[in-house]
Amino acid sequence: MVRWVQPHRCLREPFRAVTSPAMKRPILIHPDPRLKKTAQDVTDLSDELRTLAADMLETMYAAPGIGLAAPQIGIGTRLITLDCDKEEGTTGRPLTMFNPQVVAQSDTLSTYEEGCLSIPEVYADVERPAEVTVRWIDLNGAAQEETFDGLWATCVQHEIDHLDGKLFIDYLKPLKRQMITRKMQKLKRERARDKV
Repeated sequence: MVRWVQPHRCLREPFRAVTSPAMKRPILIHPDPRLKKTAQDVTDLSDELRTLAADMLETMYAAPGIGLAAPQIGIGTRLITLDCDKEEGTTGRPLTMFNPQVVAQSDTLSTYEEGCLSIPEVYADVERPAEVTVRWIDLNGAAQEETFDGLWATCVQHEIDHLDGKLFIDYLKPLKRQMITRKMQKLKRERARDKV
């Protein structure tokens, strides 16, 4: 087993409000029942879905993050956006994936310290396959397939998990999950009070 730990670059930036003015869509915070539902396949690629994908990329960058799944903004559609190459001053490599699915994975595992825009300021080591091959539909409706490794492999698996109603904390021990859930409940109460 190969083991390395590397923080999610964008998620280690100072925390910003999950509904900052630059965001197109507000991001749901755990616990929220919509984050635990399985998303539905995209059967017809419409202009509305393309607009949603553009909004998601804008929201992801503003958060800031390196990946975002439609369920995180309350939409039960199998759509994810990611960009693990985005560095300040570069154009990055934004990807939009409709109906993404892992079709192959390595036996070799890697460990990354993961975070999530729906679980702000919480990070934990998660072990996943080090390399995955993913098949998806792009913005033009064309089938795509690519093999990802490193941070890209971790990110795409993390986002596909969201489509299946799974959070990265579901890989942790029950006691740690409960502690994180209580912390998020407290954060949501504080935000609700701040709005009043």
